[in-house]
Amino acid sequence: MQFAKGKLLAIGGAEDKGTDLESGQIKRNNLNFFELGILRRIVEETGGVDTRIEVITTASMIPYEVGDNYLNAFGKIGCTDIGLMHIRNRADAMNPEYLERIKNCGAVMFSGGNQLRLTSTFGGTQFLNIILQRFNDEPDFLVAGTSAGAMAMSNTMIYEGNAAKAHLKGEVKITTGLGFMDDVIFDSHFEKRGRFGRLAQSVASNPQCIGVGLGEDTGMLIKDGNTMEAIGSGLVIIVDGHDIGHSNIADIPDGCPISIENLKVHFCEKGNGYRVIERQFVAEVEEGAVVKKQVHVE
Repeated sequence: MQFAKGKLLAIGGAEDKGTDLESGQIKRNNLNFFELGILRRIVEETGGVDTRIEVITTASMIPYEVGDNYLNAFGKIGCTDIGLMHIRNRADAMNPEYLERIKNCGAVMFSGGNQLRLTSTFGGTQFLNIILQRFNDEPDFLVAGTSAGAMAMSNTMIYEGNAAKAHLKGEVKITTGLGFMDDVIFDSHFEKRGRFGRLAQSVASNPQCIGVGLGEDTGMLIKDGNTMEAIGSGLVIIVDGHDIGHSNIADIPDGCPISIENLKVHFCEKGNGYRVIERQFVAEVEEGAVVKKQVHVE
């Protein structure tokens, strides 16, 4: 089996309050930028502060405000070579300047907003194909995404789903994502917006997939297409449906409560991880990289 050589960093979000897809509202204030620690990890994984990082604001309805926040945040870390791509449609994505820039950067980062804007704008384009090729072939190339940018990373993507009704069949909408990783479903703002039910329904409908619920100010760094490491201040919740026994989801009408047996759940804090192929929780992703997780008391 061939695995991607690049690195993937899915972040639970918090910075972009420009859209609220569940209530259908657009808010244009309270940006509340986030997680310098996670941005610093992006810089470390891509070779330092001199690395060129391209920030793609396509998902956001307030791209210029979001872009300025990224420039300020990366600037606090010491990065001076940050590019902004305010790509609004498929014609923009074909701009030769943008194509050349993504061929020469060290990392790309997709902002938050609406994940369906990402897939409908970039799906099938040369722009996305270049990023995918570099991600598959180059060990030092990193693709990061926060909130919607994280949710769009996998091949299977949640694009809509009211958390309060997610226990009912048909309330969670799924489509094809950008395809950086197979057999995974990402969800963001996970604890704060109470999204366990919608990730559980997504996994029950696609039990070959591992569900990854990303808390705010929290991310999963994925290397070799398999080994995940939780970073940041919160929790990442893994939902594994491989051992599901009973499931009524194929047989009930839309609007009825789902029933699932033997859904596995793992809680990952900073330094914990998960191996997707082995379906295995890892207490310490790297020996000596974090404080020992097993505490002994007398």
